[in-house]
Amino acid sequence: MNLPLRNIILLVLMLASAGLAVAMRPTNKIADQGPKVELETMIPRAFGVWKEELQPATQIIDPQQKEMLQKIYTQTLSRTFVDELGNRVMLSIAYGEDQRDSVQLHYPEVCYPAQGFVVLSNEIGVLETDSGNILVKRLLTKLGGRVEPVTYWTTLGDQLVQGGLNTKLTQLKFGFRRQIPDGLLFRVSSINQDTESAYAMQQDFVRALITSLSEKDRLKLTGLPANAGQK
Repeated sequence: MNLPLRNIILLVLMLASAGLAVAMRPTNKIADQGPKVELETMIPRAFGVWKEELQPATQIIDPQQKEMLQKIYTQTLSRTFVDELGNRVMLSIAYGEDQRDSVQLHYPEVCYPAQGFVVLSNEIGVLETDSGNILVKRLLTKLGGRVEPVTYWTTLGDQLVQGGLNTKLTQLKFGFRRQIPDGLLFRVSSINQDTESAYAMQQDFVRALITSLSEKDRLKLTGLPANAGQK
């Protein structure tokens, strides 16, 4: 049976498109290039005025939510730090070796409501450090009488990403290089009804933490290169 020329052309185009998709499929995992990320050793247990609280106050965690996060990520780290005045900051980092389009970081806007919190505000902000500025999201969340301001950011590879479009474009860029990016979500929060005070304390905490890191670990954690803070 003879096929019309139009059908033949469409068939050729479909086969070519399928072949191109296979040829362009990412195969090289960034996580396999260079030293492995080890969150437990990357993050010091004491830095600046902060030290890990070995028996932190009870945090509200949904076991099913935690189980799901463990399936999504290669590593997770959760610690509570306290300063000499008794101020507390809760740190959570989730790292995944495969952050292609089909594998998404689980954002606080999603996981907090899943645990019963109400997100009262969701804003983009700038967190200033000596190594450069980090574009962050700041959420104000509440569960009953518990008010918990949150600051977080995400990275793909060694690049800071913010928002759905920026994330998609960065994923495409890695895809054209046939690279599979790793990625992480860095989150700090504190239980504090004074929102501005909480965000200021979180910024001081992050500044102290970043100062304590090696250049390699700082780049992986924040996307800030060694000379980012130089003018």
